[in-house]
Amino acid sequence: MSDQPRRPAKPHRRPKKDPVRILAFEVLRAVDERDAYANLVLPPLLRKARQNADFEARDAALATELVYGTLRRQGTYDAIISACIDRPLREVDPPVLDVLSLGAHQLLGTRIPPHAAVSASVELARVVLGDGRAKFVNAVLRKISAHDLAGWLEQVAPPYEDDAEQHLAVMHSHPRWVVSALWDALGGGRAGIEDLLEADNERPEVTLVARPGRSTPAELLEVAGADSALPGRWSPYAVRLAEGGEPGALEPVREGRAGVQDEGSQLVAIALANAPVEGPDARWLDGCAGPGGKAALLGALAAERGAFLLASEKQPHRARLVERALAGNPGPYQVITADGTRPPWLPGSFDRVLMDVPCTGLGALRRRPEARWRRRPEDLDGFGPLQRSLLREALAAVRVGGVVGYATCSPHLAETRVVVEDVLKGRGAGAEPVSAELIDARPLLPGVPALGDGPDIQLWPHLHGTDAMYLALLRRTA
Repeated sequence: MSDQPRRPAKPHRRPKKDPVRILAFEVLRAVDERDAYANLVLPPLLRKARQNADFEARDAALATELVYGTLRRQGTYDAIISACIDRPLREVDPPVLDVLSLGAHQLLGTRIPPHAAVSASVELARVVLGDGRAKFVNAVLRKISAHDLAGWLEQVAPPYEDDAEQHLAVMHSHPRWVVSALWDALGGGRAGIEDLLEADNERPEVTLVARPGRSTPAELLEVAGADSALPGRWSPYAVRLAEGGEPGALEPVREGRAGVQDEGSQLVAIALANAPVEGPDARWLDGCAGPGGKAALLGALAAERGAFLLASEKQPHRARLVERALAGNPGPYQVITADGTRPPWLPGSFDRVLMDVPCTGLGALRRRPEARWRRRPEDLDGFGPLQRSLLREALAAVRVGGVVGYATCSPHLAETRVVVEDVLKGRGAGAEPVSAELIDARPLLPGVPALGDGPDIQLWPHLHGTDAMYLALLRRTA
């Protein structure tokens, strides 16, 4: 035996709890475990955290960046993490992968110094995973810290010339099938699709809508302040908040006279309201009204003309959101809970109908980045029959000479032009052709550029700064 005295064991150090990173980790776990959406989970957690005097505005900003940055870049970080471990990524426990992804984003997507990013991530791992797995996190993140993002992309993304879609998928963090679908819808060469994918990874502006007859953009600009708001680009009712602007703090928003609404959604409602109809213009229908943004704008526009709006929503909880959005509308309206594929109204009852159908949501990936990883190509098979049924019922609900707006927050051709063409031509089991014609929607949005060849409209994040909303206008002819 050695005569050397035994070194005293190091005292056990309790890991430091970092409220910002723990909060970000909790959001990622909710997204993974419960299929939750970060934009619904994060705000209440931030409100609770702000009750602690030590939790500052910059902490909330960092937590938000960690959550959304990690989700947007998940595909890229997965490829980099895979290159740093000796097992398939699917064999890594999801909570461990969330900590690694948060660490990768701090190392590769923020200005946090590398040593601080690794140290903070290892401390987080000790708190939420335990010391054993924290060592694994430490080893992987130290490998990741050896290169910057550009250096890693050179290693993990295949050359564009060898596999263009996979190159773009890794470089811009979108599933390959989504890259393919967006490219088909956009058309054109490499520059356009890269601009679109980059725009999908940018933080979207918060856009307000001043509901006509109840508020004005001038009022919103005044209450927000000259340093905090700008006029909208395309919608006459839009105001854009500067980064960090809090819409709920503005009196018109609290009172329901204004709301938060993407400018693309505003343009859909405006185009339908401006479309020429033959004959009376007294009864409007929003057939898929939840959560109520378009219904509130349509209701205000209808009120200016003395028209009645019926807002119908299948899901009771979403119907309640519609009621809240329309509360105080100056004109006549009614909110009902009903299934648009089995409607309670009589055929030919309306002069204008909006059918903003359920879809994959691929047009709103800036706002819901997790949707790109949650959706699968087979989801289109589930949405397609519903979308066709809703459009057929919308055309049945409008009178001859009236107008239907078919809208989706998806640019996928299988959810846009293909649906419209199938319904008009009567494709599908038991379907018959519909007596309707497409209206050129482009002149109804004067000043909005790059609307394509028509007659339908496809908006794009990189061209218009909006969600990728689609709109086709159809006039019933018989």
